[in-house]
Amino acid sequence: MKIAILSQDASLYSTKRLKEAGEAEGHDVRVINYLRCYMNITAHKPSVIYNGKPLESFDAIIPRIAASKTFYGTAVVRQFEVMGVFSANESQAILRSRDKLQCLQILAREGIGLPVTVFADATQDVDGLIATVGGAPLVIKLLEGAQGIGVVLAETHQAAKSVIEAFRQLDANILVQEFIKESAGEDLRCFVVGGKVIAAMKRQGADGDFRSNLHRGGKAVKVKLTPEEKSTAIRAAKATGLGVAGVDLLRSNHGPVVLEVNSSPGLEGIEQATEVNVAGKIIDFVTKNAMLGTIRE
Repeated sequence: MKIAILSQDASLYSTKRLKEAGEAEGHDVRVINYLRCYMNITAHKPSVIYNGKPLESFDAIIPRIAASKTFYGTAVVRQFEVMGVFSANESQAILRSRDKLQCLQILAREGIGLPVTVFADATQDVDGLIATVGGAPLVIKLLEGAQGIGVVLAETHQAAKSVIEAFRQLDANILVQEFIKESAGEDLRCFVVGGKVIAAMKRQGADGDFRSNLHRGGKAVKVKLTPEEKSTAIRAAKATGLGVAGVDLLRSNHGPVVLEVNSSPGLEGIEQATEVNVAGKIIDFVTKNAMLGTIRE
């Protein structure tokens, strides 16, 4: 089978592992820098051009689209879809997960547990906004943030007001969320592939940092999920339409709540913490569905 990994950097751990896993199973795997692609949009023979030549005969693609390049990256994914190529994550699913507000609204519609979250345009009633999420401490997030960047813990009411007003002066779109104190700086990364949780780890933030992202110095260990946590992760991935997803959960006093659904979850932390061949399971999912000609909604 001929598989393209859409990635800006062939040396990245996740990209290398996916290529190695595909080749280990006898597939022809090629890393394509999607930013160097352009698209011939036509009804008769749509194509993706790379280094001056059409990319042809691919059976499947595995998108690894950077958050900052979502618009162009998903356009390339969509063009492959127009050409009838199976994608591990379809363009619309990537867009749903990348828009944090839309993602939370989709999850809420499906009855999936979430932290109390508020989104507002005007800031005249900042006190009311803060009260809606239960008061300080609370978490303020930039909608466009990633890997823990643009996430602030406001420990007092006045600090929350100052941060919210500062962000709005910059015309930034923000979410205000309740702070789940009982999670104690820990979260769960559940790796969902093809509707199953194949691996899970618990991440603990660095000393003095409530964020648990590994990019911010957090540490990870293998964890056993409860049936409710597994179900929540699977439902979240399904609600956004992702075949491959990293679902981040917090353990709250009222059950698991979803923080985020990631369409390009990193493989290094999860493989090292769990010793699961996550890359191989992604390749198996892709090849199976590409052979079946599966099309997801």
